[in-house]
Amino acid sequence: MKEPNEKQKKQVPLRLSPGLFADLSAWAEEDFRSLNGQIEFLLTECVRKRKKGSKPQKPDEN
Repeated sequence: MKEPNEKQKKQVPLRLSPGLFADLSAWAEEDFRSLNGQIEFLLTECVRKRKKGSKPQKPDEN
């Protein structure tokens, strides 16, 4: 069996609320990225920060 190439992208089904979808789409457009590119960018940044030792902040409970 072939080992997965590190450069190959994995496809992941993702469900988003309509509001989050709209917010991410607008943000992606502002940053001249596709929605998929924006999500990948944001996830990469979060993982990078986590690896550096920053603890993720808990969202405010309302």
